[in-house]
Amino acid sequence: MKMIYALIAALLIQSTVFAQVLTSDEIKRMADELNKHPRKTALMNAISNNNINSLAISNANKGQVNNFINHQVESKGISNQKNSGRCWLFTGLNVLRAQVIQKYKLSEFQFSQNYLFFYDQLEKANLFYNSMIETAFKPMEDREVEWLLKNPIGDGGQWTGVVDLVTKYGLVPSEAMPETYHSENTSVLNNLLSRKLRADGLMLRKMAQGKIAREMVYELKNKKLTEVYQILAFSLGEPPSEFTWEFKDNAGKISEPRVFTPQEFFKEVVQINFDDYVMLMNDPGKEMGKLYEIKYDRHTQEGRNWKYINLPADEIKKYAVASILANEGLYFSCDVGKQLDSEKGFLDLNNYDYNSLFGLNFDMTKQQRIETYESGSTHGMALMGVNLTPDNKPDKWLLENSWGNKGNNGFLIMTDSWFNEYMFRLVVSKKYVDEKTLKILEQEAIVLPPWDPMFLMDQ
Repeated sequence: MKMIYALIAALLIQSTVFAQVLTSDEIKRMADELNKHPRKTALMNAISNNNINSLAISNANKGQVNNFINHQVESKGISNQKNSGRCWLFTGLNVLRAQVIQKYKLSEFQFSQNYLFFYDQLEKANLFYNSMIETAFKPMEDREVEWLLKNPIGDGGQWTGVVDLVTKYGLVPSEAMPETYHSENTSVLNNLLSRKLRADGLMLRKMAQGKIAREMVYELKNKKLTEVYQILAFSLGEPPSEFTWEFKDNAGKISEPRVFTPQEFFKEVVQINFDDYVMLMNDPGKEMGKLYEIKYDRHTQEGRNWKYINLPADEIKKYAVASILANEGLYFSCDVGKQLDSEKGFLDLNNYDYNSLFGLNFDMTKQQRIETYESGSTHGMALMGVNLTPDNKPDKWLLENSWGNKGNNGFLIMTDSWFNEYMFRLVVSKKYVDEKTLKILEQEAIVLPPWDPMFLMDQ
């Protein structure tokens, strides 16, 4: 009976309460409240004439964090993604290149990010065209169709893309396919490709709805994909089918030159099995100890939606420490823009004190930030170091970035408390993960829609 009364009360409230209009009286009340503020003039003068971060930076926190890291993975050379969203690609290749540098005792080495970026864009175009055909009979206002048209292509991604692309197309050193203006400045190319894909997608959708043989629809799709290939080749260069590689080691010894195909280079020089790796995630809004996957979270048609295990941050840290102590870096992604002192290259929860500046409370839990899209995985970096206290607890972590020499000589240092709040993805070798956690991979994955906050691609 109480439930019935509660339902009736709720219906009555809904029928009598309307969204409030912002009236002139209400605005006057707000202005009066502002004029009562004891620091109105000082704050208005300061904030209106300065960068908010410059005013909110915590003086008390300066000097509280140093840049000492007592365990660091061996790697040499800083990369720079320039004005592009390819951090996921740089991060994955930076983890792989560290292994090549160690294996061949190199002073420095870089893979060609442009090579894989070419195929990333071509494969994403193919995925979009196929999706337009597959969803042709869904209405335009269907949420999946709407999502596809809003996100036809982009330069973001994550570890899934590294796995799909390297497995299929192999790898080449940077000199085999150097960067171009449009690989380093992707916005114009992204906009043009998005426009073309949307126009072509509508055409394919209309054809698929008609009484036309499926083969003819896909024949047109392939013609459109050929046009995309031409745009990419003109903008990024054409990928090599083979190349010659020689290197100089730390002792100055030069190797014999050898011809490789990209697939041979990956299999013989890198020698890594991606099946030996697992992605871990920390999303407090979802049940821990469960396996998840996100629809469309792949970079090739035949690729797999990457599955991840949701775990508490402290468990993820254990595996990260074990990997670093074994001299193996990890793919790591986070919300890098939160509490970043970009000048010093520090990520710390106490860098900026907005609450004290405005006299307001801006605090949210990690779960609240994720659910409201306030926070998400915005950037990928290679986790390459940890500072352990005398009782073997991590208090700082070292991230190899892809912003050139910005920050701490190309690196960022994050405190352990920042790790808890803004870390999202971490990819680790299964040999550092306990059997109980690996058993979770045998679960049937909970499939999440592409508009789930966790889909946010690293930029």
